[in-house]
Amino acid sequence: MMELQGRSIVKEVESVIGASVLELAREHKVDWGFNCTRGTCARCRCHVSEGMEHLTEPAEIELVRLEPEEIEAGFRLSCQAKVQSAGMVKVRHRPYF
Repeated sequence: MMELQGRSIVKEVESVIGASVLELAREHKVDWGFNCTRGTCARCRCHVSEGMEHLTEPAEIELVRLEPEEIEAGFRLSCQAKVQSAGMVKVRHRPYF
């Protein structure tokens, strides 16, 4: 299960192993800003407050684009963070702007 909190909506959706957080937000019509889906724009930056262990490790582009302190604090790029196991994940869209 995943709780997605966009700019104006909160939805609880079924997690799909292999899907990115951004893919799930788009599929369930959660207002989630993004431009590129490759990790370069960082408009899809999000904060994972619960269930980080159910997501893949940060991708190389996240390690380049995000500061180490951001990653340590639970920030990810939703286009890169993919579901790898079942469990509750809480994610909030937190762009820089």
